[in-house]
Amino acid sequence: MEIAPNRKALTHERILDTASKAIRRAGFQGVGVADIMKQAGLTHGGFYAHFASRDALLAEALAHAGQQSAERIAKSTARRAAAGASPLRALVEGYLSDAHLGGTETGCAVAALASEMPRQSADVREAAAQRVRGLVATVERALPEGAAPGTAAALASQMVGALQLARALGDNAEGRALLAANRRTLLAQHDTTGSPG
Repeated sequence: MEIAPNRKALTHERILDTASKAIRRAGFQGVGVADIMKQAGLTHGGFYAHFASRDALLAEALAHAGQQSAERIAKSTARRAAAGASPLRALVEGYLSDAHLGGTETGCAVAALASEMPRQSADVREAAAQRVRGLVATVERALPEGAAPGTAAALASQMVGALQLARALGDNAEGRALLAANRRTLLAQHDTTGSPG
């Protein structure tokens, strides 16, 4: 028998949903406790019933954002794979998609926050490192058998960098062209199946 979450757990989840979107949209420095609580429809005073500190919120929100992003990537990859794409093609096309270009608030936390991660507290840095490891592991699972050691880390880095540069150009023809060029190049280099996407 599944137990329904209690009110405190539901409120905690609402705060995390709000904070995970906010950090991807505005960065770590753009997230204030009072603003998060207000956006979640709660009072500032209730914050400490859920988190010991702002850094505890940021670390947990980053983990939450990573989980949401991983679920989104998995669904997108499965949809493309069902249409005949290889696992790697499905991943690269989904990650470097036009939808992800404009989806900063709900997209990959690593791409949204990578440049800020080293300047955070130890707890937030560790949560960030876990997100990076998770992304590399996702790429590793999608690679064709026999890929050289280190390929997953290099490919994950290239995908994140391509998305960041495309976002810097904007959700426009120039940004979309940069993503398309990276999709073609990465797939030509790494997708040995040659399956269409």
